Amino acid sequence: MSDFNIGFVIFTGITQLDFTGPFEVLSRLGTPPSISVASKFPQSRTHVVAKTAQAIMSDRGLGIMPSCTFESCPSLDVLCVPGGAGVVEALADGETVEFIRRQGMQATYVTSVCTGAVLLGAAGLLEGRRAATHWAYTDLLPLVGATHENGRVVRDGNIITAGGVTSGIDFALRIVAELAGPDVAQAIQLAIEYDPAPPFDAGHPDKANAVAKALMVQRNEIAHAAIRQGLERLAVVGRV
Repeated sequence: MSDFNIGFVIFTGITQLDFTGPFEVLSRLGTPPSISVASKFPQSRTHVVAKTAQAIMSDRGLGIMPSCTFESCPSLDVLCVPGGAGVVEALADGETVEFIRRQGMQATYVTSVCTGAVLLGAAGLLEGRRAATHWAYTDLLPLVGATHENGRVVRDGNIITAGGVTSGIDFALRIVAELAGPDVAQAIQLAIEYDPAPPFDAGHPDKANAVAKALMVQRNEIAHAAIRQGLERLAVVGRV
């Protein structure tokens, strides 16, 4: 039985939890003795993929080492694209967008977290699809031919898009349940003690107060405008 390859595309300026949340879940498919699914699932390998082999700095200054490059990455069964402030530069990098397009065209599951959906869209993978992204960026989805659907995780065929940051854990558990069964998914959830009990009921714009929402809109204003401009430039040159 051949390996089942799971790949996370990383780039300078990613939000690390967009990546590390689903990575923590999906990487456990191939990490016995934590979870053994050999009888029902092929050996999985998790790849951290970047343009070069150099360390990637997150938008909060955390260094992350890739395990392979675009050139050495195998064909992926699961492609995951995180978001973050670095999406602006990634949109302008033709090699990054082309790698996502190429892998996404043949992957069994094409996924994103937060504004990673914008990169899927720039690669032409969201045309005519329903999708989720971070709540502050949902108005950008029509620029890549997608329709926003209000949901923490949205699935349209083999495309699975998650909302902001922590929702990546949710989509990853859903994929594990589909691949290896709900018992394995629940065992992984228990292993990472994913049982959220936040101190405030403010994790969604429908629940947060006006001050919190205003602060977040202001904080995202520059990045939002830059991503919009990046998508508009791509449209001009015919890549979106």
